[in-house]
Amino acid sequence: MENNKKTEFIKEPENETKQFIFQKNKITKTGALIIIGFLALIIGGIYLSGIFLEQ
Repeated sequence: MENNKKTEFIKEPENETKQFIFQKNKITKTGALIIIGFLALIIGGIYLSGIFLEQ
C-alpha cells in the first residue's frame, strides 16, 4: 500500500492530520525557548572559557 501523505514540519491547528513533527501550541513554543536558552548558555560558556584559558 502506498502512502501519499506529506509529513508537515509544523502542524497548523486547522489541519486535521497525523503526519506532523511539531504542533503549533504553547508547550512547543515553551520547549523551544528552553532549548534555545540552554544552547545560548552552552555557547556563552564555551566562548568565555576560551577567553579565560588564553590568558
